[in-house]
Amino acid sequence: MRFIVMVKANKDSEAGILPTTEQLAEMGKFNDELVKAGIMLAGEGLKDSSKGVRISYDGKKRTLRDGPFTETKELVAGFWIWQVKSKQEALEWAKRIPFQEGEVEIRQIFEAEDFGAEFTPELREQEERQRQAMARNKKR
Repeated sequence: MRFIVMVKANKDSEAGILPTTEQLAEMGKFNDELVKAGIMLAGEGLKDSSKGVRISYDGKKRTLRDGPFTETKELVAGFWIWQVKSKQEALEWAKRIPFQEGEVEIRQIFEAEDFGAEFTPELREQEERQRQAMARNKKR
C-alpha cells in the first residue's frame, strides 16, 4: 500500500521561513530511518503559496489565480510518499515525525487493481510505459 503524507502549511511556511539547521538535521535523521526501512519512495517540501497559481476548470473555461492563498490550513507545505503494509503502519511512522507543532494528512494512493475492469490491459500498458518514462526522467 502506498500513502501520501501531506504536511499542512502554517504561518511560518507561508511566510517563507525555512527550517533551522537543527530541524533539518532532525528531519534528515527521520528520513534516513524511513529510507533504511524501505518505506520512503519520495519526499519534498513545497515553496509557499505566494509562488503558486490555482487553475479552476469550468467546462472549456480556465481561470488562473496567483497566490498567495488565504486559507493556510488548507494548503500543503510538503509531502512524503510511503510504501507500507497497512494504514496502521503509516500511522505509526507518522507519529514519529519530529514536528513540535503542525498537522499532517495521510491518504492512501490508488493502485491499478482498485480500478477494476475499467482499467483495461491497454490502459495498464500505457501506465507502465509512463512509469518507465518517469523513471528515465528522474535520471536526467
